[in-house]
Amino acid sequence: MIRGLYFGPDMTDIIIRKTGRAGHITLNRPKALNALTWDMCLAIEGALDEWRNDADVALILIDGAGDRAFCSGGDIAEMYATAGRGDYDYGQRFWRDEYRLNAKIYNYTKPIVTFLQGFTMGGGVGVGCHGSHRIVCESSQIAMPECSIGLVPDVGGSLILAKAPGRLGEYLGTTGARIGPADATYAGFADHFIPERQWHGLKDDLINTGELTAIGTLDESPRHGAIFANQVELNEHFSRASMVEIGESLASSNFEFATQTLGAIKRNAPLAMTVTVEIIRKVRDDPRIENALDQEFRYTYRCAAQGDFIEGIRAAIIDRDRKPVWKHKSWDEIPASEILAMTSPLGEHALQWEETT
Repeated sequence: MIRGLYFGPDMTDIIIRKTGRAGHITLNRPKALNALTWDMCLAIEGALDEWRNDADVALILIDGAGDRAFCSGGDIAEMYATAGRGDYDYGQRFWRDEYRLNAKIYNYTKPIVTFLQGFTMGGGVGVGCHGSHRIVCESSQIAMPECSIGLVPDVGGSLILAKAPGRLGEYLGTTGARIGPADATYAGFADHFIPERQWHGLKDDLINTGELTAIGTLDESPRHGAIFANQVELNEHFSRASMVEIGESLASSNFEFATQTLGAIKRNAPLAMTVTVEIIRKVRDDPRIENALDQEFRYTYRCAAQGDFIEGIRAAIIDRDRKPVWKHKSWDEIPASEILAMTSPLGEHALQWEETT
């Protein structure tokens, strides 16, 4: 274990060590699908800060314990509990620190290799999909399902969505669709497909040599996934000017893809989806991680007090009835003033980018 790093009250949630030429971080909550806590975010950032100028560390390796998930998302139960009492400060501080970590991973000067088995969703994308070498396997399932709980795709995920081919970003962001390894590399969430049976040997090689050569040698990335076949139709619908027009376009089509997609978005929060489309397009015009996180934070900073976040969490993980009652029945009922209220600059509350924890 490294001295001088920040650790929360339960250090078993994350294992941080230097081994050979690698700084090695393991998310260690397999029973919770390695869901990311605030303390884990701070511990990862502390390790990256310490290893940045450590000549013994040639690369960073991040993986997750167990075979079900790299990281299924952020641990949001405490956000729900505090926000339910009218305390919005906890969630705002959590997101502020988490987003700083996401930017740090994206801009890190040493290679960061991530191993994304099983579920990688939400907060897991922020840790696992901004590294320089992102590896998936047969079990990998990646998604940004935030609109299903009244949030927008965050942790810098809007940047990946903005860079995805065509209008794939708007589709993935509003539907929250899960994608397998081939589609993950196609969409830009991952770089390499390597069968999981070869991961142990690859990790040993990275740790022992500090070299990345073996990754390319073992790469078996398929050319296209299932979503590729729907790209043309997807572009037709999701290139429309607004969420209202996207919905109308899908409703006017008789093709199975459009029908299934319309059914998916009807389950999600209309306000969150409307803002998601706006954010992706703003980030597409200015594709910097800092801009993506800034646009996202404008919404997440306000989501508990002004949005559907509390209701989304209630329906998904508290009561688990899967029947959220959103503030709006449809995306065509949202006044422009309400969208502006969720997306306007935060002024003195905006994200800052100091190199501090």
